[in-house]
Amino acid sequence: MAVAAELRVFGLGRRLLPAMARPSPSLLRRRDMALRGLCVASQQQNKNSTEQQSSGDAPSGRVEETAAGDKTAQEIAALEEKTKLEEQVKDLTDRYKRALADTENVRRRSQKMIEDGKIFGIQSFCKDLLEVADILQKATESVPKEELNDANPHLKSLYEGLILTESQLQKVFTKHGLVPLNPIDAKFDPYEHEALFQVPMEGKNPGTVGVVTKIGYKLHTRIVRPAIVGVVKGP
Repeated sequence: MAVAAELRVFGLGRRLLPAMARPSPSLLRRRDMALRGLCVASQQQNKNSTEQQSSGDAPSGRVEETAAGDKTAQEIAALEEKTKLEEQVKDLTDRYKRALADTENVRRRSQKMIEDGKIFGIQSFCKDLLEVADILQKATESVPKEELNDANPHLKSLYEGLILTESQLQKVFTKHGLVPLNPIDAKFDPYEHEALFQVPMEGKNPGTVGVVTKIGYKLHTRIVRPAIVGVVKGP
């Protein structure tokens, strides 16, 4: 605005010059220099004013930008912390579930071992008693049946005692889950029988047990001793 006013003054001066006496060239030069200096000073003042205005607004803008930047940084940090915590929770939850599963498996295995210990704890003892049962069986089988009469009362009494002892022993075996395996005419089972030989036998199916040389025993579901058998041979 100041420059425009000065230019208007300059134009008015030029219009008034014809009516006045024409000045000297040196005066004109000084006038022109003064006018140029005035214009330059006015422009500089306007520039300074504009810069001051800009510098006055800049701090508030920088403060707002700084505040916005701080807020964004805090949000990013909070989001990263939240993601990190969620991953930790997920990892801990997975570990907790695995620990529960492992604990349950250990509990079940321990329970199974306890139950098996109760059931099969006497397996070795039963296996040792099987020899006693075999001896009693052979003893009763070796007594000639024709000699069991009143003429031999001592032999008859001894035989009856052996029969009672064997019967009582078998009752004890049955009470504790030990049952005999006498698979005569049954299909050969390699899990329960042990084949020593094959023999051709008429009237019997091949692959079945034709001869039992030694009775086997099973404690509940576990084979303590397989039956020693001879298998019928096919044609």
